[in-house]
Amino acid sequence: MYPTKYHKPASIAEAVAALSSGEDAMLLAGGQTLIGTMKNHLAAPSDLVDIRQIDGMSGVTSEGDTLRIGAATTHSEVAANAEVKRLCPALAALASGIGDPAVRHMGTIGGSIANNDPAADYPAGLLALGATIVTNTRELAADDFFQGMFSTALEDGEIITAVKVSAPAKAAYVKFPQPASLYAMVGVFVADGAAGTRVAVTGAGEDGVFRHTAMETALGADWDSGALDGVQVGSDGLLSDLHCAADYRASLIKTIAKRAVAAA
Repeated sequence: MYPTKYHKPASIAEAVAALSSGEDAMLLAGGQTLIGTMKNHLAAPSDLVDIRQIDGMSGVTSEGDTLRIGAATTHSEVAANAEVKRLCPALAALASGIGDPAVRHMGTIGGSIANNDPAADYPAGLLALGATIVTNTRELAADDFFQGMFSTALEDGEIITAVKVSAPAKAAYVKFPQPASLYAMVGVFVADGAAGTRVAVTGAGEDGVFRHTAMETALGADWDSGALDGVQVGSDGLLSDLHCAADYRASLIKTIAKRAVAAA
């Protein structure tokens, strides 16, 4: 790997200062994407700012029916947390299916959504749940945060500190995983709660995670898997790659959405 300067700030303010001090500084949380890209010389940050040990950046708390999940909380911690299981078991189940045990014990929720990989699981969950992304400067609705493949609304020097999720009345996530990576070739998260009826799809869109409004309308009128029978899912805007053609992904979206509704 290329030479880099390592920082271990004790506060968000120190992390922001370290980010601004480097010519091409980058945040390090779980490192599940960043370290791999550095090893392959696809990224060469001048500085690595490790935020994992900053007080308050990890752990789960709840107030009423709202979960607050620290950005540095690992997938395994989300999956095992009693409050997540109580208020939003679908999110715990989603976290339990990310990658393999090694990835789940190092990868973080904040790192995942900041990277916004088009096949990642968390973006679908947070978009469908109408989550709020908390940074060191503001709070953003998930609808505004995710802005396209590997693209978010984060600005320079802005750091995700937590995610807030309100407990849905019902929700479920089902994915069709790529066998080797376990990334979603198609994943669908369905939810019905205070934010309304929402359906989010990951792994399929050319522009990353997206909501399927036609399915939302159908389920808003009748929460039943049969309500999706008449919904048309076209292949326009869907990915075609060596794993799966766009028209097959379109078929998977509908099939998996129906399974998610039944599971919820």
